[in-house]
Amino acid sequence: MKKIRAGITGAAGYTGGELLRILINHPGVEIVSVHSKSNAGKPVTSVHQDLFGQTDLRFSESSEPDIDVLFLCLGHGESVKFLDAHPQADTTRIIDLSQDFRLPEKSHLGDRQFVYGLPELNRDSIRQAGNIANPGCFATALQLGLLPLAQAGLLGTVHSTGITGSTGAGQGLSASSHFSWRANNIQAYKTLTHQHMLETGASLKQLQPGKKADIHFVPWRGDFTRGIFISSQIDCDEDEEALYRRYETFYNDHPFTHVSREGLFLKQVVNTNQCIIHLEKVENKLVVHSAIDNLLKGASGQAVQNMNLLFGLDETTGLRLKANFF
Repeated sequence: MKKIRAGITGAAGYTGGELLRILINHPGVEIVSVHSKSNAGKPVTSVHQDLFGQTDLRFSESSEPDIDVLFLCLGHGESVKFLDAHPQADTTRIIDLSQDFRLPEKSHLGDRQFVYGLPELNRDSIRQAGNIANPGCFATALQLGLLPLAQAGLLGTVHSTGITGSTGAGQGLSASSHFSWRANNIQAYKTLTHQHMLETGASLKQLQPGKKADIHFVPWRGDFTRGIFISSQIDCDEDEEALYRRYETFYNDHPFTHVSREGLFLKQVVNTNQCIIHLEKVENKLVVHSAIDNLLKGASGQAVQNMNLLFGLDETTGLRLKANFF
């Protein structure tokens, strides 16, 4: 089988590092370009030291033109600038991990059209796509918890809280990502204004076009490195057993999203591409818990899942990862 020739731009950061860890062991991929302007010429292992002994790759100053897929692991607003400055061949597929192309009104650049890459919502469209806008981490966890309700027209007002690890802030140092600040500490931030709500609203509208879901979201910074745990509260008259059947039916043929009837905790998903969902019902109040690894299902793992779909591979290829339970 001819291997997919892959390039990564912005490969020195957290999401670029996770892509390297997955793709080095992916049976259908050859990594031919690892681009980082600030680290050009250095071994990849000088930044991603956990890969010592696994690769001899070096960071390059420019991306390799002869590739099948380019992963953009750049800051928000930087992907558009990069593609404007470095036009890619028409045959090269782009998977962008920033938010530059996620909204319907921003889903194109010249002749390139980007499909929103949430497989549980758009799998068939992803298979036919040329380019992918990879979803945000909070958006992924929140949407996967709500999609079955949107399909049934059951979403009205939703109150959600979500906590994320320090890797969600990126690799650059800041006061709130420093160990001495994070340890034994939490903080709410971007209350009711988080940027991922725009893409979440657009996705839910696909399944519930005639009724607006009004989502009020409070994100939190947590004192751990990776993972997202979200709890969403909704008024709902449907009984718990019927809701569980609805969720189980919706996700029945999606290999990475699972519905658990037992209590959910974060370590079940850390270091995996899984989302696990758990429901609780008290009178007419439904609480939907959803958990993912922000760097995998919330970023690089989902990007590889999308790549697999784009190139006709089983979507689980290279992504059967082990949870860090202990």
